Amino acid sequence: MDLYEKYGGFGNINKIVMAFYDTLLDSEEIGPYFDDIEMGRLIDHQTKFVASLLGGPASFSNEQLRRAHENLNITPDHFDEMKSVLSDTLVAHGMSIEDAELVMAEIETRRSVIVTKEFS
Repeated sequence: MDLYEKYGGFGNINKIVMAFYDTLLDSEEIGPYFDDIEMGRLIDHQTKFVASLLGGPASFSNEQLRRAHENLNITPDHFDEMKSVLSDTLVAHGMSIEDAELVMAEIETRRSVIVTKEFS
């Protein structure tokens, strides 16, 4: 069984992603990134992305991720905060720490295509 099935599939992952964004939107550093974003659409895309990290049916190429983030000026600090919030959210929703670390390792492999600005 892959992590996608282990943690309840798309429906449960969607709940996790919604909780993740509830926290990010309250962040003084990261929240402003979402001021002019249609959140329903973003949550759908992010749910598919997280599902793919867990072994689910969706997939995202590095080029797709690069295009989605290229104009956002995401710094290493912002990326690290996002990872921390996502890890905490995964664990708060029942994922084991070990499995959350596997997901964070997968996200870390995409740092170079998401981080577009070296300094804050």
